[in-house]
Amino acid sequence: MAESSKTEVSKTKVSKSEVLKPGKRKAPRVGRPKAQPRGEAADTRDNILQAAVKVFAERGLGGGRINLVSRAARSNDRMIYYYFGSKEKLFVEVLEKIYRDMWEAESKLALDLSEPVAALKHIVHFTMNHYLAHPEMLTLLNNENLHKGKYVSKSKAMKELSSPALDLMEQVYQAGVKQGVFRRGIAPLHIYLTILALNYFYVSNRYTLSAFLGLDLMGADSLSGWRNWVEEVVLRAVRG
Repeated sequence: MAESSKTEVSKTKVSKSEVLKPGKRKAPRVGRPKAQPRGEAADTRDNILQAAVKVFAERGLGGGRINLVSRAARSNDRMIYYYFGSKEKLFVEVLEKIYRDMWEAESKLALDLSEPVAALKHIVHFTMNHYLAHPEMLTLLNNENLHKGKYVSKSKAMKELSSPALDLMEQVYQAGVKQGVFRRGIAPLHIYLTILALNYFYVSNRYTLSAFLGLDLMGADSLSGWRNWVEEVVLRAVRG
């Protein structure tokens, strides 16, 4: 009887996966996260995206690891892969978000097209103020430019995000032409790029230029002076 028991035990095979080392638990299966209610799922996704903006702005794409994003979002890695697919796709959506946030803020400007000069001044001031209020936008764009636009070019939404801003500039410019306060033959795109470029350069280089010039470019007088200068440059260009 004893020999029979030994034989049965010896014939019983234990798979390697069932053998657990002392002090270690069997790893859980990795699968889709538990389904969330629609509103809660949207909140989770938005929370991850907000956290990713902060992490990528601080560390760039290379240093912005998924576990850092999940920690900042108080979520987990699986949720990020579930909603975004990969770190690169998450970065693309971060770029879309910063452009979308800027356009949504710009679309709320109460521009009076019957006063095109004032409307153009308003856009100049808004652009610089937005850059100052959202330095993470400049940091993220600087990082993406190091990648030569590799990720932003993958966005299917970017064209939709830029079109309204250009349409708004077109409306302001045409209103000025009709009133005879702006000269004809100017591309609204060039006006828009001039405003973006002058404000972007100043704000994104504020630290190095302050050190190089021995000035406080973030002081109230310096900021006010630059806003007024950009305003004058743009208005002189469109008035001819």
